[in-house]
Amino acid sequence: MRVHPALAALLGALTYTTNAVAAASVDDAEASSAAVDESIVKGSYIVEFDGDEDSGAFYQDLNADGIEVEHHRMDMKYQLFKGASFHLKGDVAELEAAASVIAAKPRVKSIWPVRKIYFPKPDVTHVGSNVSELPQRVKRQEGNGNLFTPHVMTQVDKLLAEGYTGKGLRIGLVDTGVDYTHPALGGCFGKGCLIEYGYDFNGDNDTSPVPIPDDDPYDGCIGHGTHVAGIIAAQLNEHNFTGAAPGVTLGMYKATGCGGETTNEMLLSGFLAAFEDGSDIISCSAGDDSGWSSDPWAMVASRIAEAGVPVIVAPGNSGNSGLWYPSTPASGLAVTAAGSVENVVLPSLVKAATFSVNNSTQTERFGVRFGSPSFQVNVTLPLWAVSNDTTSETDACDALPNDTPDLSDKAVLLRMPTSGSDCTTATQVKNLADKGARYVLWYSQTNSNIPDVYASGESIEAVAGIPSEQGAKFISLLNEGSTVTVDINDWSSAGLFIHNLDNPITGGYTSRSSSWGPTQEIDVKPQVTTPGGDILSTYPLNLGGYAVLSGTSMATPLLAAIFALVAEVRGTKDPQVLRSLISSTAKPNVWFDGQTAHNDILAPVAQQGAGLAQAWEAAHATTILSESSISFNDSDHFVAERTFTIQNTAAEDVTYILGHTKALTMYTFSDNGADVLSTTAFPNPTADGWAELSFASDEITVPAGGVSEVTVTLTPPQSLNATLLPIYSGYITLNSTNEESLVLPYLGVFGSLHDTPIVQAGYDGGVFLTDTNGHFNIPSAANTTFTLNRPDSNSSSAGVIYPKLIIWPTLGAPTLRADLIALTDTGLPTTNWKGYETLGPLAGFPATLVPRNGASSWFYGVLDDGTIVPEGTYIFVTSGVRVFGDASKEEDWDVVETVPFVLKYKS
Repeated sequence: MRVHPALAALLGALTYTTNAVAAASVDDAEASSAAVDESIVKGSYIVEFDGDEDSGAFYQDLNADGIEVEHHRMDMKYQLFKGASFHLKGDVAELEAAASVIAAKPRVKSIWPVRKIYFPKPDVTHVGSNVSELPQRVKRQEGNGNLFTPHVMTQVDKLLAEGYTGKGLRIGLVDTGVDYTHPALGGCFGKGCLIEYGYDFNGDNDTSPVPIPDDDPYDGCIGHGTHVAGIIAAQLNEHNFTGAAPGVTLGMYKATGCGGETTNEMLLSGFLAAFEDGSDIISCSAGDDSGWSSDPWAMVASRIAEAGVPVIVAPGNSGNSGLWYPSTPASGLAVTAAGSVENVVLPSLVKAATFSVNNSTQTERFGVRFGSPSFQVNVTLPLWAVSNDTTSETDACDALPNDTPDLSDKAVLLRMPTSGSDCTTATQVKNLADKGARYVLWYSQTNSNIPDVYASGESIEAVAGIPSEQGAKFISLLNEGSTVTVDINDWSSAGLFIHNLDNPITGGYTSRSSSWGPTQEIDVKPQVTTPGGDILSTYPLNLGGYAVLSGTSMATPLLAAIFALVAEVRGTKDPQVLRSLISSTAKPNVWFDGQTAHNDILAPVAQQGAGLAQAWEAAHATTILSESSISFNDSDHFVAERTFTIQNTAAEDVTYILGHTKALTMYTFSDNGADVLSTTAFPNPTADGWAELSFASDEITVPAGGVSEVTVTLTPPQSLNATLLPIYSGYITLNSTNEESLVLPYLGVFGSLHDTPIVQAGYDGGVFLTDTNGHFNIPSAANTTFTLNRPDSNSSSAGVIYPKLIIWPTLGAPTLRADLIALTDTGLPTTNWKGYETLGPLAGFPATLVPRNGASSWFYGVLDDGTIVPEGTYIFVTSGVRVFGDASKEEDWDVVETVPFVLKYKS
């Protein structure tokens, strides 16, 4: 039996926040809701049995011990995990006692709290608003209809052109459900359909205290899972794109209702069910703040990967938080984490219009962005251009000449005025209206936007913007003497059109939002990157049919599809082989700091792993490396000499030239001259210092079908400030005589994680007392008096100012405590903790596997066990175990106390 360390934190009010910002003054109702950690389902637990325990017999055993189970939440009987989740009756003290009894049972292997987790809210850039043009059914088509930029960026287009589609492979998705009625997703659910299998672990009743599962994973209210499914397997559609692996069969394991809320029990069950239902690959675009590979969700995901099924997971969208912030279960050792790269184009969903040339019956579609006033009726009009110069910056900036025709029966075309010039669209509108113009189309100066225009004038009935490329095409036709007729429907019936805008600044670079590694155990995350920024895919029909979303949620299914394509080409589903192939053939990206690309240095491995996946190279590579990455850990655990093997599957001997390419070195902390280590956000401070690598031989020949071992020796950078924990990284390069260029990413930490204090006193990155009075986390002065509503009274005075403990750990904390210490007599019992006589921990503490983003806890006069403390003077004491520390050793704990404060209650 093992008691999981999270047991002590099953209940309470610990709040994890990306930026621990104090809330404004709150009344009792707000305080009550904020006092409970919303990530913990109070009284609900997951147990893993040590053997084939029957859950019914287990519940009978609990009942015999006087432990009353109120709800049987889920029966989790799987090959790789045998357990159950349930909800107990009782108050705080009774629940704690019951949990301790359960944990001590010989057949209970582990116990965890049921925790709420939220799927990423879709970051919708554009969404379709009209689906009238969607056919009722699209025959399953596996050809790629167009050069879809995410596919071009990752060489998926080359594999599709060779006829590979992932056919015969099954990808299980754990997500928000899917609109399988969408024609581009096959239009049906069940055997023979594109989405053939799956389950709804949540059910459709969002008000139920326990999941009410059913067999139907349909979703028409969130859209996240539908978008993910389309990235993998969308069939050829009216927008002329497919998924990256349109021949696969999909399973969908729905783990949420319309609110986007799920729990760790449903997610664990989704992973395990996808495995048992024969999924060849499992993909999940969700995660939870952690960064620890020892997190239970991460451990289960790793078990699946170790059992032979690749698991691809999104590491999160917290790139602005900087280093050390991958989510779980992407943090799992055998799990493949997919970072995000920005699309080289920006798909823009606008309204569809058509035009014809010289009264031809053949029409061509183009996109319009309706302005104000919008098109209220269908119009078919000849096009008339203000000028024949697509570089003009003064179209209609002056009164139009006398020979201008009557414009009332024409669609007027002109170029947007130069920003900041004396000429405005209002000036242009006036001059056009003077000639009777009713319908006006502006084209942009560049392809980076489509004008969003507003016009007012007595004659103006409708305006719209069109792309610069389309405007130039129209001008060219008119200059040739052609007659161009445009047909624009009213806004309510116009169809959907997708135009790719240019993305000249961020396109092709690693997304700023993509979460950084490494894990808290210094494992490389992410493994590789794929396009995740501004990705077009399917969306529920009643939400528009198609949408452009961004995030590692979008990068993950694309990587899962690449795994399927490579598996099809190579005839193997081995997770380690596939991950190694995709990693070694990836293309490392240069460092992009959010504004500027630095072409002289590669981006850190902690941000991009091996780089941008190149599917064709991975599928056809004849070299397989035994490792997909190497961690040299920190200075305490550093081993200079490491080995890996090269397997040559070619029919001839191959010689490899070994080399080294450095990547940008980054500090974990900033050097602010203060005693407190200040954790920084993106972009972290950089350093001019890199590791040096050497090999037993810079050249190695591997015989046909043979395997050879390579020994690499690393010398860490020596000129850096070890206290600030610089993370160095780079790539071992292998260039072969058969023209393969491979990379093996590595990273390490110059400094000691164990010697880095986990909690510190101070405002700038430490532990301190503040209040909820909207002071933006300004530390409170010593002996500040807080007058609260008495917790056991019916008082509900508004505007009460509560004390708040802010904790910003320097790194993720294995264990974190926050205790209340009385400086005046309370008459309550105390226990000794780290030399303090503590009344007990604050609500929600202790906590385990705490992420680096910190924790905060408002104090309402109540301890974690429900004890109401009397008026008096108190301090908070925060204590945390250092990374790689031993909780049984006093020296491995850091302890910080706040300034004293005075607690009073309203009469």
